Parts: sequence; C-alpha cells; structure tokens
Amino acid sequence: MRNVSKTFILLTLLFLGIGTYAQTNTGGVITDSLGAPLSGVSIRVKGTGTGTLTSGNGSYSINAKPGDVLEITYVGYNPVKITVGDAALLNVKLAESLADLGQIVLVGSRGSGRVKTETPAPVDIVNTNQAIMPTARMDITSLLNYAAPSFNYNKQSGSDGADHVDLATLRGLSPDQTLVLINGKRRHQTAFVAIFGTRGRGASGTDLNAIPEGSIDHVEILRDGASAQYGSDAIAGVINMILKKDVGKFSINVGYSGYYDHKYNTWFDRGSGQYPTSGGIDGNALSVNANYGFKLGNNGGYLNLTGAFSTTGKTFRQILDTTDFLNKKDALYYNYIRRANGDASLTEAGIMLNMKVPLGGSNASFYAFGGFNQKWSDAYAFTRSWNSKPERFPTDENGNLIYVPSIMYSVNNGDGSFDTVYNPHIQTHVQDASLSAGVEWQSNGGWNWDISNTIGRNDFHYFGDKTLNASIGPAPIHFDDGGFNFLQNTVNADISKKITTVARGLNLAFGGEFRFENYQIYKGEEASWQLYDIAKAPGSQGYPGYRPADEVNDDRTVEGFYADAELDATEAWLLGGAVRYEHYSDFGSTLNFKLDTRYKIAHDFNLRGSFSSGFRAPSLAQINFSNTFTTVQAGNLLEVKIAPNYSEIAKAAGIPNLKQEKSLNASLGFAWKALPELTITVDGYWVQIKDRVVLSGQFSADDPDLDPALTDVLKELKVAYAQFFANAVNTTNTGVDIVFDYKKRFGSNKHFNALLTGNIQSMTIDKINVPEELSGTETLRETFYSDREQKFLLASAPKQKFALSLEYGLNKLAIGARVTYFGKVDLYGYGEDGSGINPMVPTDANPDVYVPDQYIYSGKFVPDVYLSYQLCKNASLFIGADNFANVHPDYGLVQSAKYWAFNNETGGPWDAVQMGFNGIHLFAKLAFNF
Repeated sequence: MRNVSKTFILLTLLFLGIGTYAQTNTGGVITDSLGAPLSGVSIRVKGTGTGTLTSGNGSYSINAKPGDVLEITYVGYNPVKITVGDAALLNVKLAESLADLGQIVLVGSRGSGRVKTETPAPVDIVNTNQAIMPTARMDITSLLNYAAPSFNYNKQSGSDGADHVDLATLRGLSPDQTLVLINGKRRHQTAFVAIFGTRGRGASGTDLNAIPEGSIDHVEILRDGASAQYGSDAIAGVINMILKKDVGKFSINVGYSGYYDHKYNTWFDRGSGQYPTSGGIDGNALSVNANYGFKLGNNGGYLNLTGAFSTTGKTFRQILDTTDFLNKKDALYYNYIRRANGDASLTEAGIMLNMKVPLGGSNASFYAFGGFNQKWSDAYAFTRSWNSKPERFPTDENGNLIYVPSIMYSVNNGDGSFDTVYNPHIQTHVQDASLSAGVEWQSNGGWNWDISNTIGRNDFHYFGDKTLNASIGPAPIHFDDGGFNFLQNTVNADISKKITTVARGLNLAFGGEFRFENYQIYKGEEASWQLYDIAKAPGSQGYPGYRPADEVNDDRTVEGFYADAELDATEAWLLGGAVRYEHYSDFGSTLNFKLDTRYKIAHDFNLRGSFSSGFRAPSLAQINFSNTFTTVQAGNLLEVKIAPNYSEIAKAAGIPNLKQEKSLNASLGFAWKALPELTITVDGYWVQIKDRVVLSGQFSADDPDLDPALTDVLKELKVAYAQFFANAVNTTNTGVDIVFDYKKRFGSNKHFNALLTGNIQSMTIDKINVPEELSGTETLRETFYSDREQKFLLASAPKQKFALSLEYGLNKLAIGARVTYFGKVDLYGYGEDGSGINPMVPTDANPDVYVPDQYIYSGKFVPDVYLSYQLCKNASLFIGADNFANVHPDYGLVQSAKYWAFNNETGGPWDAVQMGFNGIHLFAKLAFNF
C-alpha cells in the first residue's frame, strides 16, 4: 500500500510538473493585417531578459507563464502588449503604424529596417504614386530631380545618344557613381556611354525611366557612400526602388501634359520659314499606368503586375526676336547651326511584375520580379547647310545640288540670298529587360538566408533618318547605324541574424556575390559609315554608323564577399560597420570598409555620421568603347577615333589600363523631430575621389609635339584625331543637404503639408593625371583635359538647389504650390579655335578685342501650382502648371560677342541646365482606384 501511495504521489507531481511546464511555453504566429507572416518581429517578456524573434514564417516560441506581459515590436507597425493567459497558442496581428508607414528604410542596413530618422546615414523616401500626380512631370527621373535635395538631372538636347536616355547624379558626382537597386537587388546599367553632351561625358549610368512608375511603391535614396555594403558604383550613394505588392486593388493613372511657351516656341515665328515647329502647345505627352495585384494562397503570397505606355512629342525653341540684335539684349540672329533645337520625342511601353509565394508549410518563400521596356526615340541633329558645307549634300557630275524634297527645304538668309538645308534625325530603339528570382528562409538558430539570381540586359540601337550619306547620292535616307548592348548576371547569397542577447541587439550579416558582365558593339550597315566618294562626307549624317573596326565583344567576372554588423549598444547608441572584398577579372582586387554611428542625444534628436572608403570599377563600355566619326575642319574631311583603352593608339599615347576609381567619404549630421508634425534633417558630406574616368580631348596626328610613335600609328590608320578614356581627374566634393518636413492634420478633413529640401555643394579639381607621353608641352597637357571640359565637370550640379512645396487640403479639395531654386552654373563655349583651351571669341564691336567664351547661367526660381479634387470614391483629378511664370535660363552666349552665339554643345540658345528651357508645362491627370 505504501508503494502504491508513493507511486501515486510521484505520478501526480510529474503530471503537475508537465502541466506547469506546458504553461511556461507560449508560441504562435505573428502576421500583418492581411495575414502575411512577419519575420524578425521582436517579442520580449516585460521586466525580464527573455526575448526572441519570429522566424521566416512568422512563428515564435517563448518561455512565458500566465500573467507575463509580452512586448511585441516591429518597425513600421504599432507596438503591442499582451498578457499571457492559459492558452499555449497566441497568434497576433500587427497593424501598420500610420506615423511610420512609408518611412521605413531598408537600404543601407542588412537588418529588418529602421525609421528613416533613426538611420546612421541620411535617406530620402519618395512615395512615387503621391508625388507623380500633382505635376506635369511624367517620369521618375524628372520627378526625383524636384523631390530629393542632392538628386540632379539635366535633360540633354543636341547630344546624340544622351538625348535619348536620362542619366541622373547624386551630390554632384557622375551618373555611374550611384548604384541603383530594385527591391534591394543590383540593377544593370544602360549600355550607353556619354560621348557628347554637357553632363556625364565619358560616363554611363542606370536608366531609371525603364521602370514603370506605376510599379514603384516608393524610392529610397541613400545619400552616403556605400561601396563596402553594396560594391561598385555606390560612391555617391544608392537608389533603392521598392516595387508594389498590393493585392486586390486595381489602379490606373492617366495623364496629359504639354508646353505652352509663347516667348520662344518657333510656332510663334512660323511665318519666317526658318525653323521646324509643331504647334502652339508642343511636347505633348500622354501617359497611362495600370497596376493590379493578385493574392497567391492564404499565407501572404502575391503577384503584382504593372503595364505602362507613354508618348511625348518634340519641343522647338529658338530666340525669335532677330531685329537689331546687336543692340537688344533679348534678340539674336537666326540660328543656322541647329534650326530644330529642342527635346527629342519618345514613345515607351513597359511591363513589370513583383511576386512572392510561401513554399508549402515551411518558413521559406520564393520571390521574383522583373520586366521589359521598349523605347522609340527621335531627336534632331545639327543642321546641314548647302552654303556652308556642300560636301554634306549629294551632287551630280557637274557639282550641282541634287535636291531631295522629302528632307530638304529652302530658307531665306535675310539678305536676299537663300540656302538649302536639312535636319538629320537620330533615332534609337532601346530595349531593356530584367528578371530577379530567389528563395529566402530562416534556418535553425534564427539565421536568415537569401539566395538569388538577377539578370538584366540593355540594347541601344541607333538609326539615321531623313538624312544622307553624301558620298553615295540622294538615296537612301534611312540607315541602320548599329549600336551596343550590355548584359549583367548577378548571383547573391546573403545570410543574416538578429541576436537579441547582445546589448540591445546585434545584427550580423555575411554574403557573397558572383557577377558576369558582357558588352558588345555591333556594326551598322555599310552605307551608314562608308566613304564612296573622296570629295564627299561619308556615312549617315547626324550620327555615323559603327564600323567593323569598332565591333567588340568583351566580358568579365566579378567575385565579392562582405561582412556587416549593426549593434544597438544601448537604447541610444547604434554602431555599424562593413567590409567588402571584390576581385575583377580585368583589373584586379579592391578592399573597402565603412563605419557609421547614430546617437540619440534626446528622444527626438539623433546625431549621425559615417566614414568609408569606396570604389567604382570602370565599366566595360569605358574600357571597350570604339567609334570613328568624320569631322570637317578648314574644309577638310578628317577622321576622329575614340580608341579603346587596350588599342594600339592608346598604348602609343601612353594611356594606362583603366583601373578603379577610389574614394573616401565622410558625413556628419542630425535628425530632429522638433514637433510631432515636423522633422528636420541636416547632413554635411565630404567625398574625395581619385582616378575618375573621363574622356580626353582630341589629339592631332599633325601635332609635332606628340610622340612620333603615336602620330605614326594615327597616320597609318588614316586617323586625324584620337581621344581616349583615362583615369584622368582627382576631385573633392563638399556640401550639405537640408530637409524640413511638416505634416499636420486638422480633424478628419483638413491637412497642411510643407516640405523644404536644399543642397549646397562645391567641387574642386585637385589634380589632372596627364600621361607622360602627352605632357611634353603646356598645350598638350591642356588638350588632355581642357578648361571647357573642367567647367562641365564642375557644373555637374548647381552650387545651390532649394525646393519648397506647400499643400492645403479641405475635404475633397487640395491646392498646392512649389518653388524650386536652381543656383548659378558657369560654363565655357568652344572658343574661336574650337579647342576648349582658354576659349576666347572676338567681340562684335572690334574683332581684334577678345573676351572669354564664358556663359553664366544665373540662379532662377521656378514656380509650380496645382489643384486636386476627389471626384468620387474611386477617382481623383489633378490639374496645374509647372513653371507657370515661364521662366527660362539666361542665354548661352557672350553679350558682347553675339556673332559667336550657338558655339556650345547643344547648338541652341541655351546649354542643358537643370531647369530646362521649354517654359510653362500644363497638365491634367486622373487617378482611378478600385
């Protein structure tokens, strides 16, 4: 009996022990409001050191007994406190925080994200769907130019391929010194490399407009060097585009815009017959974006699809007052250099998808995103004049002009004489395709894995239209000029873990990357480049075709490895660091680091700063680009060769193999939540770059000061001039970015928003690295990188840029206004001799008196105004006018030397400057949401 009693007591105690143990373990799944699992949610038992994180499928398990309080927090969601009851299963749905919604930053961190005011480096967040509607701007690049303080973009005109792709910069640096990500994955660059044009000459970049704006939820702009975190191209910063993942929502945006410029539109001078024109309102644009998301399964899976189409017409701008132009400031003679001056036309269509699917009952998910974009663009080249250059026209056996009525027309010179002219068209067909796919999951021990592959390809194909190869005759008038393409395939493996038991949290991340890149140049048809008659200009006039000698097919591989850590040392102090090693098959290895920190001086005031080294690998386009084109100087037809870096010409000139650009970056600033409605951020930066890759000046085969080894090679190849890509320049950029963001709601039906952004910056050229073989004389040294080219580099961004946006809303109506200030830009023309070295031109009053061929574009305020109205539950209307005051840049000329007007890169009255020259931009847009 005693043994039975003991057994009963032991079983009872064991049962009670099991019961007690069961009640000390609580678990479940944490999801968002739509039921999608949330990974990395922090769960802590209040008043203890016990804590855990949710796994990839949102599940968790924590040692907690009835009566304990669980504190559940996740960035971007309202915190929750729940008292543990008797049930062992505790599922929780978190609601998005309206205060933080859209303010969570993923770029710059390998963790789960932070509110943007608590990051160690400045990040701008632009909600594209909200920002694109109350403006006439139809594309993401021009939108960001007005929305982010140090984002800079100039619409090119008269710059060949640069007219057809919009390349932007951060902090006054080069377009290819900013890395672009899509959903955190590296985006491929365009195959295009700028040869002509006043901005980004010698650089490539990423075409942001190839991504439909309707597919983008928001854009994160990290304004800080991040090469150690992301690799090449991140010297100036990183742009991360986050795609939409909405489900069950259909949205369609339809917009129209057009320019009304009563002062400079050639329509208002159409009676003169001097210029092409298209109407009193030109640059007419229509844009349609449609987006819909499908739910995949019941565990938060989605498929989001976007389709986009847009078309934009040309603009035509000239100075129309030609009377007494020597004595009138705002008058000028007729522009015979480029009669069709203005923006190119563009038709564009694209699709984009973004999807994620949980895999069965595991904590793994498959994701994919990508798209396809096609552009058709048409731009005018410089005018061909029979009186000036008859060798560019077809003639009969007696030297008489063969008139081609479909492209030629007659113009009055104003002195009783006439001229025959034609305006060649440069057309491009650009295809852009990309696809990313990967799997992410959480393994035992809480390690998060992400394995992915991203492939992208860009093809840039030139055509000459309504033009001639004069050495053939009057036909054909359309040519296939060839082009180039670039392919990039990137394999990534990323591993991270949040360790809650170290200080206030430690996030560790490691990863590797393998990248394959291929660049090709393909020839045009023979007639686009061939010389058939020695007395005539060869090739397609406007843009000559690529020759068989230009063709190239080159590739390289890149291996990279990184380690990254973020430590919340205390509630107030964040420390971060990263190191990255990369090896390139074509130039070698590089090792870079980054250190950053953020300290909460007060609950609403954060100090932040960083210091890092960085690099940018020379692009395959810069290494391999080759083109031979014809120029006419002193009546002679001359061949100009842009020689590849490895060519015989480049070696004879002593041009070293291209190597990586190297940088040091430092930033210091603060983020202050001065009021619940007001956030203020101020960040200073310093960026020093060595060995920047630029395009050199043109060296003559007849120059006796050149090394005979070079001139002999040039003459053997029958090339009169040669130029090269080289690591030619060291620069230092300093500046400060300022953001004041105020959002106030009054009850449920009123709001007032104010946003002030600003950038003040300066660049210095510290050194020009002239190769020894090209430094024999001062003229040779200056030819290598002339005064004119230096001005272009220094004018990559204006000295100041400020933008103030105001909006007041009442019920269904909102009115808003913006004013943007673009600071002074200082440029040079070609000068009388065309060399760009200390360019000087003779004055109109006395041809023996010379003045600098310098164009000073003073600072200008550009005002916008708009109105929005909610027509019904599912539709809203937006109307307004950008630049309603019809503000234009100053003229690109020297007032005392007007006869030397149009001696600039565009061949028009203005250079390409940020504010543009098209005048009032009217718009109307409709947004539908179902």
